[in-house]
Amino acid sequence: MRNDVPAAYWIKVTLRDIRRPIWRRIELGTGVTFKDLHHILQAAFGWTDSHLHVFNVGALRIGIPDPEWPEDVSERGVSLRDVLRQGVRRFRYEYDFGDDWQHDIAVEALFEPEPGAVLPRCTAGKRRGPPEDSGGPWGYAENLIALADAGHPEHEEMAEWFPPGFDPEKFDIDFINQQLQRLARRRRPARRRR
Repeated sequence: MRNDVPAAYWIKVTLRDIRRPIWRRIELGTGVTFKDLHHILQAAFGWTDSHLHVFNVGALRIGIPDPEWPEDVSERGVSLRDVLRQGVRRFRYEYDFGDDWQHDIAVEALFEPEPGAVLPRCTAGKRRGPPEDSGGPWGYAENLIALADAGHPEHEEMAEWFPPGFDPEKFDIDFINQQLQRLARRRRPARRRR
């Protein structure tokens, strides 16, 4: 790779314990912190950042500093590059400790992005992310059964709970990338006017 072109990572993020896989492949810049990565994952899966989260990287817990977890490392001060330099290529992101959404993250490759590429961006994936507070992997599976069956005793409740027209099979890469572009714009320093 040329030194004048920043490198980027391809990562694959897969929700654990989901019978029909829900996953995303995302391109990231090398300077992404774990705080940035949290926001990227929220956008990629349609989460609303309504719950606590933590990254489990080997024996390290990286997240928001909390007096109850003094051994946790602040996500603001650790970049993805930092852990990759330690040889870590796989780790886990846990979101919503009640629903317990576990995301397996694998760093698949380091590459040179094309000139002008706006990162982060999603390049592939499968299925829509579950809505917030949908019961974790097992509750979500049961809720989908009720949603799909008009005769199910909980059908009406699920139809009201899930967003209108919810289609668990729909993967909307354009919408995800719009959300990721908003994140990218917020991270860029403002240009000075002359």
